[in-house]
Amino acid sequence: MSSLVQSVDWLAIAPPTITAVVGLVVLVADLFVEERRRPLLGWVSVAGLAAATLMLLPLLDGDRATFCLTGDPRLCSYTVDRFTLVIQLLVLLGALLAAFLSVTALKDARKEVPEGEFWFLLLSSAAGAALLPASRDLATLVVALEVASLPAFALVGIRHGDRKSSEAALKFFLSSVTATAVSLMGISFVYASTGSLYLVRIADRIQHVDGQLHTLAQAGVVLTLVGFAFKTAAVPFHFWVPDTYVGAPLPVAAYLSVVGKAVGFSGLILVTVVALPSYSDVWGPALAALAALTMTVGNVGALRQQATRAYSAVRLLAWSSVGQAGYLLVPIAAAAYSRDAQKSIGSTVAYALMYGAVNMGAFAVAALVGRVRALNRITDYRGLYASHPLAAVLLAFFLLCLAGLPPGIIGLFAKVTVFSAAVDAGLGWLAVVMAVNVVIALFYYLQWTALLFRAPDGEPEKHRVPAPLTAAIALTAVLGIALSGAPQLVLRFSATGLF
Repeated sequence: MSSLVQSVDWLAIAPPTITAVVGLVVLVADLFVEERRRPLLGWVSVAGLAAATLMLLPLLDGDRATFCLTGDPRLCSYTVDRFTLVIQLLVLLGALLAAFLSVTALKDARKEVPEGEFWFLLLSSAAGAALLPASRDLATLVVALEVASLPAFALVGIRHGDRKSSEAALKFFLSSVTATAVSLMGISFVYASTGSLYLVRIADRIQHVDGQLHTLAQAGVVLTLVGFAFKTAAVPFHFWVPDTYVGAPLPVAAYLSVVGKAVGFSGLILVTVVALPSYSDVWGPALAALAALTMTVGNVGALRQQATRAYSAVRLLAWSSVGQAGYLLVPIAAAAYSRDAQKSIGSTVAYALMYGAVNMGAFAVAALVGRVRALNRITDYRGLYASHPLAAVLLAFFLLCLAGLPPGIIGLFAKVTVFSAAVDAGLGWLAVVMAVNVVIALFYYLQWTALLFRAPDGEPEKHRVPAPLTAAIALTAVLGIALSGAPQLVLRFSATGLF
């Protein structure tokens, strides 16, 4: 019997550990800090997330693993490889940008949001999200998933006396708990079939499952996928997204759109490609169908948004994020059919990096407009160029990246990469569905872009942009422009190293 005493590599676990520790420090400090000094908690949180991000640099020199069984060093609960580092970079940068947006949002909220609790919840969720891509057993995977998710429910409903926020949090919570219960049942079935929670051991043992347990194993695979499909906002598990994004504080919606997706997709990749490659005949067609359905429903939903409706800009970004989730699912489905599954997964990771940078940028400009126009309608963006020319140009760039049009070269590159992954895997029909959806998306992205440069209805309203909000917009712009300047580096950096 293997020893249960496990080794600990503190450098390997530094990024999520630092994030969690800073969260605890902020929560305790909130008890003693005077009211007028509460904004310092936000800057401590920003510094903690920046430090956690910098701790990824020493991990670039090679793969590391910790919490390994002494009897079999190959069986580790926490592994740092290229895949882990790329997803942790996406998670921590996304959380850092959300923190910059939150500093301004909390100041504008005028005590509607408790600052100490907000920063603790954000950092706790980010710590769980950073832990998940390194998880290499199902127990750690589920714990990381819930640590990332549970604080997010509270963040959505954290505004005092806001009925819309409370309803959004309740809908998010109930649907997520149901999906988690289904996923846990699936994981228990997989464990019953294989007798192990370690992903690599499951991959080996599930190929030789006793005939009497074959149906149990298949049911486990399907039920596990359902839980992660919810986290990725795949149709038909997407219904919580629009109301949750509208009800949540805008920085929280931005956080969910990027970090929430990174959590869902990294978990989905680990479960399918690492733990269950021999069941690709089950999850491959299921994910391909989900990808086609998700991108179609998401883009049609975004297309139907009325520009004069309250919060229509946030709703459009919410439905757009559902459509983008469909594109992200394509290479994972292709991995089931491809001879080079690692290349297919690399396409998903590359697309996620592009999407994370530019979508967070779009939310940052939405936060800027929302400071003056609280209802954040699409029509509120008319003539933005007259009042904030740089913000208008950058929002146009972000929208063109999401659409896949020049000068958003990184968006075009990412879409071509995903498209080629489907074609190389023999999923020509899925590539056709994707091409049709790209055309649908062009309409609403270009319609919004054109509105930015039209003459405003009245006098343009100019106002000072707070420094944290400026920093968030500038950082996303630098990332988007840099990635557009050297798009080939994204795919090279996104090589997963999972195999």
